[in-house]
Amino acid sequence: MSTKIVSYNINGIRAAMKKGLADWIGSEKFDVICFQETKAQPDQVEMSSFEKLGYQHFWHSASSKKGYSGVATLCQKAPDLVIEGCGIEKYDREGRILRTDFGDITILNCYFPSGTTGDVRQQFKMEFLDDFFHWIQELRKERPKLIIVGDYNIAHTEMDIHAPKRNQKTSGFLPEERAWMTKWFAHHFSDAYRHIHPHEVSYSWWTYRANARANNKGWRIDYQSVTSNLTQHLTKALQLTDIVHSDHCPVLTELDFNL
Repeated sequence: MSTKIVSYNINGIRAAMKKGLADWIGSEKFDVICFQETKAQPDQVEMSSFEKLGYQHFWHSASSKKGYSGVATLCQKAPDLVIEGCGIEKYDREGRILRTDFGDITILNCYFPSGTTGDVRQQFKMEFLDDFFHWIQELRKERPKLIIVGDYNIAHTEMDIHAPKRNQKTSGFLPEERAWMTKWFAHHFSDAYRHIHPHEVSYSWWTYRANARANNKGWRIDYQSVTSNLTQHLTKALQLTDIVHSDHCPVLTELDFNL
């Protein structure tokens, strides 16, 4: 059985839908779709086009500020369990984590904080990283097969950013953020893309400035982390760079559970 999971920071679901998001999804056959940065409440979005394609949808929207953050998971098969958030109020009110369980597999749809607006949010981001790490280590004891997809807002290595030397002091490529990613992947998780493509350069986000996307001056900040007990099932991991509804592109993971 092959399972296709796509993760996509759509930078506003209503704006992305005006750019043909539903038409693109209708042309594909995804089992699970994880949207980040929906920037909407569920009652603000007409979801019938997705429902007609067979998708059920589950949301975790920001309660602290309208039109901000938020994640939504669409799936063809009903999950056994859906949980909004991680139980830490300062993160949950920003709509950053949505859990769906399918049998013994847990998928976490995550939108990590950005630190680009200044020191306060950078500190918030670092607190989130520490708290998320410890929360996941506990969750893994209960649910040992985890797939954690989303916008991590960190480029891990120099291979994952177009200008590493120039961005050494830029949020998203700070030494302490990169060290967290290294620790993350050293504790029972694999980077699905690097597992299959250890040396390839491919990005998932481009600034709107200076024609960056056309010149492929990007960052790889959208990840699919899988617990090490799932790596043998990985068959595909790609950045779908030709799909344009956002400043990010979709990130696809495919697993074959017959392997």
